[in-house]
Amino acid sequence: MTKKKTTTVVDNDVAVNGPEGEILDWSSIDWRTAEDNVRRLRQRIFTASKAGDLKQVRNLQKLMLRSRSNTLTSVRQVTQRNAGRMTAGVDGKVALTDSTRAKLAMNIHHQRTLCARPVRRVYIPKANGKQRPLGIPVISDRCQQARVKNALEPEWEARFEPKSYGFRSGRGCHDAIDAIYKTINGNGGDVKRQWILDADLTAAFDRIDHSVLLRTLGTFPGREMIAAWLKAGVVEGEAFTPTEEGTPQGGVISPLLLNVALHGLEDAAGVRYESLGTEGARVRCDSPVAVRYADDLVVLCRSSDEAQQVKTQLGEWLKPRGLSFNEDKTNIVCLSAGFDFLGFNIRRYGSKTLIKPSKAAMRRIRQRLRSVVMGLRGSNTEAVLTALIPIIRGWSAYYRGVVSSKAFASLDAYMWRLLYKWIRHHHRNKPRSWMIARYFGQFNRSRKDNWVFGSHESGAYLIKFAWTKIVRHPMVRGTSSPDDPTLTQYWKQRRSKQPPPPMNRQILRLLKMQGGQCSLCSDVLLYDDVQPQTPQEWEMWLRAAGTALAMQVVVHKEHGKPDRNEQRLVHAGCQRRSSTGQQQRH
Repeated sequence: MTKKKTTTVVDNDVAVNGPEGEILDWSSIDWRTAEDNVRRLRQRIFTASKAGDLKQVRNLQKLMLRSRSNTLTSVRQVTQRNAGRMTAGVDGKVALTDSTRAKLAMNIHHQRTLCARPVRRVYIPKANGKQRPLGIPVISDRCQQARVKNALEPEWEARFEPKSYGFRSGRGCHDAIDAIYKTINGNGGDVKRQWILDADLTAAFDRIDHSVLLRTLGTFPGREMIAAWLKAGVVEGEAFTPTEEGTPQGGVISPLLLNVALHGLEDAAGVRYESLGTEGARVRCDSPVAVRYADDLVVLCRSSDEAQQVKTQLGEWLKPRGLSFNEDKTNIVCLSAGFDFLGFNIRRYGSKTLIKPSKAAMRRIRQRLRSVVMGLRGSNTEAVLTALIPIIRGWSAYYRGVVSSKAFASLDAYMWRLLYKWIRHHHRNKPRSWMIARYFGQFNRSRKDNWVFGSHESGAYLIKFAWTKIVRHPMVRGTSSPDDPTLTQYWKQRRSKQPPPPMNRQILRLLKMQGGQCSLCSDVLLYDDVQPQTPQEWEMWLRAAGTALAMQVVVHKEHGKPDRNEQRLVHAGCQRRSSTGQQQRH
């Protein structure tokens, strides 16, 4: 057996920059060591920032920007893990092979000066039917932004407010929803904050004032690089437009810059804490509570007048930053009337506060299911299952932490009607009993349900929304951050309490048996550092996981004859390399 050679990454004075002419073998890099190097340096930056030692923070940030491990892990994140890895910027370049990734990493690491390229303008549909503009940087700029982010983010993680949940490591939408629920129900049923300022900012990414943002960054070593990206301009079609304000929504570092620009919003809203730390954040009883996810925020107030006063204060605070409220989406409502936030409806029913999927979210998923099923007319059963299963798993995974049982049952009934229409379109002259016997049955042996859609030939079937268990989300504590070295055990326990990914039982069983590691390279099979934050992101994650993982059958032999077969999960790329190596040896 040939032992695989591994390139160990060490961040000392010799290996930080390395010789410019070196040849990098991407597949033999010791990724665990590289990621450990970056993690430890981020923790040191966080600790120095928490202690107020700005000089040490700046020295460590310079070290991070020179770090070889930071370059390698940043290139890997952008070109292998991110959902947009196959999307090119204005230069039309992507890096999808080991050789191109290695070359890109070396070019970036030895780059003397940054020449920021304009972003490519693309549009994606929004929930209200409008188009959301995205700015896609070139692949080299995205990798550079990931490097700069690793230097800047831990400094600000030590400062960020406790109820800021958007685009932050270890935090997400469900933490924001849980924070609202606990604020409402935190007094044993005595709801003191019944008036809600439900606010949205107008094109926040596109309106941030550059000068205020750069002044907020202070003496950060990568400040000039950020300034170059902000001023790089936008290319739409053949037209170039300079950027005088805003940060492109689509850049790797843009969400962090938005959080930096909005830091201090809680203080401006008049939020005051009795106690604040990693164990929790207790708000004073006479203070409003502000919960923010990126540019969406709600402020829970004691009266309508207080909510109006908070709105006025925040409006004045936002002006110098180039931001303002979107008046069409900003309202002051009573908790008994309810309000929508991040796709959820939060409403007080008598003595109970219930959080459910919003009506708009239900309407969107029904429209999505209808358009997909209608588009599959003429396709076979396998195509229907391939298209619908990630949508159902993704949507139910996002809403499994709230009161969703009735919504799930309603969607299953709607799904049955859509499928029956699809069947009738294919078999117009067949009786109803024939169609039901052909396409429905008790495919899932663990459930006594004869109305499961599937294929009798392959045994594959369509899962139901209602099969998803309701699992409460464990809320992140106070100001806790994964960059805090004193909370390593807390984050380990928190990850163990997270609900399992929405995958079939066989994959979940193998993941547990293998400890979540690939049997060939021992690296992590599923990266959970940033969990999906929308139903669409869950769907994309599931499709990506389906292509990234492969089931490998290992045949155990005794006395020259096959004894038993064993299944294991491996990276699809590792399996391809393993198969290629075996073919070359033979």
